[in-house]
Amino acid sequence: MSQNIYDDPDFFDGYSGLPRQVHGLEGAPEWPAIRAMLPALAGKRVADLGCGFGWASRWMRGHGAASVLAVDLSRNMLARARADTDDRGIEYRRADLETLSLPAAAFDLVYSALAFHYVRDFGRLVGMLQAALVPGGDLVFSIEHPIFMASARPGWIVDEDGRRSWPVDGYAREGERCTDWFASGVLKHHRTLATTLNTLIGAGLEVSRVEEFAPTPGQIEREPALAEEMERPMLLLVSARKR
Repeated sequence: MSQNIYDDPDFFDGYSGLPRQVHGLEGAPEWPAIRAMLPALAGKRVADLGCGFGWASRWMRGHGAASVLAVDLSRNMLARARADTDDRGIEYRRADLETLSLPAAAFDLVYSALAFHYVRDFGRLVGMLQAALVPGGDLVFSIEHPIFMASARPGWIVDEDGRRSWPVDGYAREGERCTDWFASGVLKHHRTLATTLNTLIGAGLEVSRVEEFAPTPGQIEREPALAEEMERPMLLLVSARKR
């Protein structure tokens, strides 16, 4: 079973205060980029994996999706999502992505934001999702960029001249990473960019677009702290289609 860090009280309290949780999709700087990768939603059956507070599920229904199956492991997340949702077209379900099984050819779109890097067996997950998509169906997801999460001790390194750099040590050593973020011992699973994309291709998905998120000049002007995201990619955005 995956680590359920989001039900840790300290983690959940800290996470709930992030701008992307307070302000929803508009508080996520990468949202415009990933929104542009989504197909037209009218009439689509959608699975939202790692749905969190349900922001994307509600947005997709508001933009024409016929139904959304919203999955998360965290009871805290699902309780908040259900409390904020008044829509019978969204079904919230508690499930572990490590063992999740979806029916074959049941979805036109599978979407996931910042959840797949918690999954140990990415190959099993992708194979299952390929089968769950209809021909021509889309998989769109974001994860922490492999460059961002490769190091055993991620964090800015500042030299004597004040220049900041990000460590990329251990990049080719795939596997578990343990970091402290709102709580101690948060587990994630590092895979190289090549492994991530080749897993999709090997499962019979056609990679449509890849974005290594960087903020726009306008975003930096509005939120100067985003300027550091120009120094290394924090997020990887991927869309793929079932042939």
